[in-house]
Amino acid sequence: MARRSTKTPPPGGEFEERVLDIDVVDEMQGSFLEYAYSVIYSRALPDARDGLKPVHRRILYQMHEMGLRPERGYVKCARVVGEVMGKLHPHGDSAIYDALVRLAQPFSMRLPLVDGHGNFGSLGNDDPPAAMRYTECRSAPAAGLMVESIDEDTVDFAPNYDGSESEPSVLPSAYPNLLVNGASGIAVGMATNMPPHNLGEVIAAARHLIRHPGADLETLMRFVPGPDLPTGGRIVGLEGIKDAYAKGRGTFKIRATVSVENVTARRKGLVVTELPFNVGPEKVISKIKDLVNGKKIQGIADVKDLTDREHGLRLVIEIKNGFNPEAVLEQLYKLTPMEESFGINNVALVDGQPLTLGLKELLEVYVDHRFTVVRRRSEFRRGKRRDRLHLVEGLLVALVDIDEVIRIIRSSENAAQAKESLIARFGLSEVQTQYILDTPLRRLTKFDRIELEAERDRLKAEIEELTRILESDAELRKLVSSELSAVARKYGTPRRTELLSSADVPAAAVPLQVADDPCRVLLSSTGLLARTAGGEPAFDSSAKRRKHDVVVSAVPATARGEVGAVTSAGRLLRISVIDLPQLPENSAPNLAGGARFTEFLSLRDGEELVCLTTLDESSPGLALGTEQGVVKRVVPDYPSNKGELEVITLREGDRIVGAVELRTGEEDLVFITDEAQLLRFPAGQVRPQGRPAGGVAGVKLGQGAKVISFTAVDPAADAVVFTVAGSHDTLVGEVGTAKLTPFDQYPRKGRATGGVRCQRFLKGEDHLTFAWAGAAPARAADAKGSPVDLPEPDPRRDGSGTPLAKPVSVVAGPV
Repeated sequence: MARRSTKTPPPGGEFEERVLDIDVVDEMQGSFLEYAYSVIYSRALPDARDGLKPVHRRILYQMHEMGLRPERGYVKCARVVGEVMGKLHPHGDSAIYDALVRLAQPFSMRLPLVDGHGNFGSLGNDDPPAAMRYTECRSAPAAGLMVESIDEDTVDFAPNYDGSESEPSVLPSAYPNLLVNGASGIAVGMATNMPPHNLGEVIAAARHLIRHPGADLETLMRFVPGPDLPTGGRIVGLEGIKDAYAKGRGTFKIRATVSVENVTARRKGLVVTELPFNVGPEKVISKIKDLVNGKKIQGIADVKDLTDREHGLRLVIEIKNGFNPEAVLEQLYKLTPMEESFGINNVALVDGQPLTLGLKELLEVYVDHRFTVVRRRSEFRRGKRRDRLHLVEGLLVALVDIDEVIRIIRSSENAAQAKESLIARFGLSEVQTQYILDTPLRRLTKFDRIELEAERDRLKAEIEELTRILESDAELRKLVSSELSAVARKYGTPRRTELLSSADVPAAAVPLQVADDPCRVLLSSTGLLARTAGGEPAFDSSAKRRKHDVVVSAVPATARGEVGAVTSAGRLLRISVIDLPQLPENSAPNLAGGARFTEFLSLRDGEELVCLTTLDESSPGLALGTEQGVVKRVVPDYPSNKGELEVITLREGDRIVGAVELRTGEEDLVFITDEAQLLRFPAGQVRPQGRPAGGVAGVKLGQGAKVISFTAVDPAADAVVFTVAGSHDTLVGEVGTAKLTPFDQYPRKGRATGGVRCQRFLKGEDHLTFAWAGAAPARAADAKGSPVDLPEPDPRRDGSGTPLAKPVSVVAGPV
């Protein structure tokens, strides 16, 4: 029991204390209900007719009263907030400004109602809006639809908080704003959370309901299959949407829109262009970094936010080599806000009472509201036209006998006597008589009479049309439907959110890490590295040639293994195969999609990449040939704990000109010098040595001569020798005379001998500028990798060459 003490003056003039006993339960119940109703009705829940809370409604109405139309200039948001707070909304300015900001955010509203100028925040509120003194605003075109015809007695007005102003209880709302823009709010004991929808779809459903009031939910869902969120994304699973449309409550999942792209020459990545509703990129990035640092997710190398105003949202998630992007994406969906749940709770006010509404009920409330608005607007317009017609008819009566009217007015003592005399003489009403007295004489001409008669006829036709609408329910429905159709045509936009049933979403059957499958690592003539799927060679001599199709080195490997790169300085460097870009199956042996070897290897000044090799210690090993004529077979001993190894100790000034991994050990080793001498001898004549050894004599060189080519050729295979001759003034790779000769024309000789002549010099030629021996058919290219045609084979081993059409920089056989 509670006691309340009051003091009232007793009859005797002395104060006496009087205590009222009040039940605490009754007092708390009454006070709490008053507070709860105030929160529900005045703050938290939207009206089902216009889809607005009181603060949003007051903002739009006050901006309309201030004349802030789309064609006008912007004004400071602080001015709008001040007007709303001072006249209509007796609450804090921050609450009003927050509501105004949301009305201007295109990522929050499917059809924004405020046109903002300045920083109005970002997706997920990662970047909060600027203060109201900095930002500016004006009404968006859609806001005009909300207050359209509000001055034609279409809605009821009520006094503001102090009775000095009046405000609308609801806006006319020329489109279904509650469904189109959604709503969210927390009241006392209840809440609302409604997603946005597509304007065209919602209006199509409303028009169908106008034509067919008994339409069922399944039919309406053909027009509105699901929400259409401002940020796009993908809705996964439609069962929750069906529940929400039927009962007012349901849950669905929103997924980010992601594509797998090559973000760098070496890595693939996940490119996010759309995020779930109300989720910002900073929230996603922060969660991914926490998961990576906590080692709860694997395969992510880096996350970059490349969002800008020109391209919109672009979040790039780089995937480590060796991991499947699709599998990593499934992990991200499970562990980050890239997949979020949205709980629909369609609670709105209907006749001041909070109700949970399904799709059909929401449309019915809105359609009934539009019927009321259009009916009241038609009655208002008909009344205005009737009043005008009454005045026009009175003026026409006066014009018929204008001389008599003037005589009566001139003979009258005052205006009151003139009014009484005109009423008595012509049978006019007081309103008509007063209008005649107020009309200037210049309006009483013959031309004005014609205009008045035309106006009278037009007014009668409009009154008849409005009466027909008011007296016919079918005409009223037809008018409302046509107005909605016009709104859809003008403001409708394509759907942004993709709807996927659960069956449309593939299961994550892809393993997280790339399998250690066989592949081949290729090196092109232009220094591009890549790997192919499968371990079998791929060569089609009949295929149309393209740039970068000359492969100078190819070795078998596995996707998660390593290969070696031999340099001209005698070093062997390791390359992780998984780091290399993988070529499409139809592109081999073209390496246009490869990456420069400099992205994987660090070479010294003047050092060049010579060839690739496997690190298989069961192979016959490497064969090396140097510029000074040294040959070496390397024992395949490659410790796995060293990233760099030396495979030969070179003499001062010497360098490797050729290297090849032997397959059988039965190959022939071939030296070609710039003196046009070719030496061919079996690889078995060279004893394998350890990596630090310096090799043995390979070819005997003349004074000032040097080796320009060293290769290994399978004697059982079809092979050719290609040479280009020139003078000392001719640079390597420039046009000269070339010769293509079958390899079997050259006999075997002993190691460390001078070999045989492979091309006869013409006048002005004194050395070879280029030479190569290898398996046929041979492919040639220039320094940029473009194909070059080779001459026809010449059976003479020491014949002279023929001029080339284009310079040759490299020649290689099939891979």
